Amino acid sequence: MERAALDASLRYCAEQSCRVAGAFCSECRLARLNAGLRRLDDYCRQFSEITFRESPLVVTGGAGGQPLEAASLAELAESWEGREIWYLARRVIRRLRHKQDRDGKLGARPETTAEPPAVVLVKPQMAENIGMVARAMANFGLDELRLVTPRDGWPNAKAEAAASGAHVIIDEAAAFADTPAAVGDLNWICATTARPRDLTKPVLSPQEAAHELVRRAAAGERVGVLFGPERSGLDNDDIALADALVIAPVNPAFASLNLAQAVLLVGYEWYKEAGANALGRGTATDPAAQPGLNLRAQRPATKEELLGLFEHLERELDAAGYLFPPDKRPSMVRNLRTLLSRFGATEQEVRSLRGIVAALAEGRRKRPQAP
Repeated sequence: MERAALDASLRYCAEQSCRVAGAFCSECRLARLNAGLRRLDDYCRQFSEITFRESPLVVTGGAGGQPLEAASLAELAESWEGREIWYLARRVIRRLRHKQDRDGKLGARPETTAEPPAVVLVKPQMAENIGMVARAMANFGLDELRLVTPRDGWPNAKAEAAASGAHVIIDEAAAFADTPAAVGDLNWICATTARPRDLTKPVLSPQEAAHELVRRAAAGERVGVLFGPERSGLDNDDIALADALVIAPVNPAFASLNLAQAVLLVGYEWYKEAGANALGRGTATDPAAQPGLNLRAQRPATKEELLGLFEHLERELDAAGYLFPPDKRPSMVRNLRTLLSRFGATEQEVRSLRGIVAALAEGRRKRPQAP
C-alpha cells in the first residue's frame, strides 16, 4: 500500500469516520456497540452454544446461531469487548508521521515503558499560550495535546508561531467540544489547581503526581493531566472528573502560574520520574513488581464507562425523587460522582454496579402500588 493510501486509511480509523459510514472493523469495539452488544449476554445470544477448550463448561446461547469455541471465559469476554482499533490507529499515525521530527528535533523520549500522559487544556484563552505549552511539552517528551473549546479557535497560526519549533505537537493537537469527551478514553487523570477544592480527592505534589502517572502508564493505563483557563482555572465540574489534584509548593501570596509554566512544572517531574524508572528494575521476561493494587487481567474503567454509570444512577435517582430539591441537585450529583470515582473501579465492577442499579429500579417499578 502506498504511503498516501495508508495515511488516509489510518486517519479514517483514528477519527472514527466509520460511525458515519456505518462500516466497522469486525474486531473493533465500535462494531460491538453499533450492533447493540452492550452486555456479554447480548454477545452470547448470537451463538447456539459456547464451549471452552480449557473447561467442560457449556453456555447455551440463542436459537439459530452458529456454535462458538473459546479458549476460556477471559477470551470470550475479550472477544465481546473488541479492541479499540481507533486508538491504535492514532498511535500508528503519530509514530509514522513524526518519528523523524521527534527524534531529530524533539529528541528521544526517556527510556521507559510508560506512554506519556495526555496534556488537556480546558478552554485556553490565547492561542499564543497553546504554542508555549507545546514548547514546554517538547522540552520534556510530552507529545499528546488535547484542547477543550479554545477561545481563539483551532487550528491557529499564532499557536504554531509561539511553539518555536514544536510544530509536531501543534499539528497533532486534537480539539474537543467538552472535557468529558477529551478524557473519555483515559483511565486516570489528575487536575492542576492553585487551591484546595471543596471535593474529597487525593492531593499530590507535582513529584507525587509524576510518580503516579508513570506507574499507571507502565501498567497499561492511559493517563492525562488537566490544566484550566488562564484566568480562572478549572471549574468544579471539571475537577470532579479528576482522580486526584496536583498543587505545587509555591509562594502562597502569589500562587498563580501561567499555563506554560504549569505544564513545564508537571512535565519536568514526569520526565525525571520516567527516566528514573527506565527498564533497570526488571527484565523482558521477568518485569519488576509495581506498588499498589494488582488488577491482574482486569482493566480499569475508562472515564466514558464511569460517566455511563453516573448517568444511569442519576436517572434512577431522579425517578425515585432522591435528587431533590432542584437547586441542590448539581452539588448532590458532583458529590456522588466524586464518591463513586474515588475507589478506582474496574470495567467489570462498573458493569456490576450498573446491573445492581437496574435490578433495584426494576424491583421498585414492580412493587405493588398502595390503594
